[in-house]
Amino acid sequence: MPRYRQVKQHITEALRQSKWKRGQKIASEMQLAERYAVSVGTVRRAVGELVAENILVREQGRGTFVVSHTPDYMLNAFFRIVDRDGHKELPSIRILAMRRIRADLDTARRLDLRPRAMVIEVETLLSIQGKPTLLDVMRLPAGLFPDFNESVFAGRGGTVYGLFQRRFGVTVVRIEEFITATLADARQGRLLGVAKGAALLRVQRTAFTYKDEPVDARVRLVNPARHGYLSVLGTA
Repeated sequence: MPRYRQVKQHITEALRQSKWKRGQKIASEMQLAERYAVSVGTVRRAVGELVAENILVREQGRGTFVVSHTPDYMLNAFFRIVDRDGHKELPSIRILAMRRIRADLDTARRLDLRPRAMVIEVETLLSIQGKPTLLDVMRLPAGLFPDFNESVFAGRGGTVYGLFQRRFGVTVVRIEEFITATLADARQGRLLGVAKGAALLRVQRTAFTYKDEPVDARVRLVNPARHGYLSVLGTA
């Protein structure tokens, strides 16, 4: 394995163990080079990859910091639903249901759990500019979020991933999504304000923390009447 990738793994493990917490400045490149007995250039390359992956952020003249999941950061990094003009904004969220259930085979596979392990299921309705836009069913490993309940969720004071980071020390660093089309059933149509049988976007999402540990498996249904999914590939 190239040396810079070894250094990257060391830094990632330190982050996983919360040796540097959200918003905290990490050691300088010189200090890291001395710690891992490599050149500053090797450290710079390792840190550069972590910056590109939205795990760290460089601030000119200040240093390198652990990304903090503020609402603005979450809007830019992980929210891809936009209106017809390409504009996006964080939605308001209403809890429809929260319960503890046994994981089905698909959920267990996606969350790397044993079959029928306990998970927390949260169903929410997300509205943008007062219009119901997304119906979201999220499942979380109960062991990773031991005191997660409706009161904790409702009082989060920010985004869900921000809550994961602040309260549980779980930082989402990567997301995989698989997008297909589906037809609304009667309940889905009623909640999203569309007719039964109307076309919806179906976004299957799995979120991961450090070292590819899955922390969140969800299915999100999007009303495409006013909104779509924006994916930006490559760099400017």
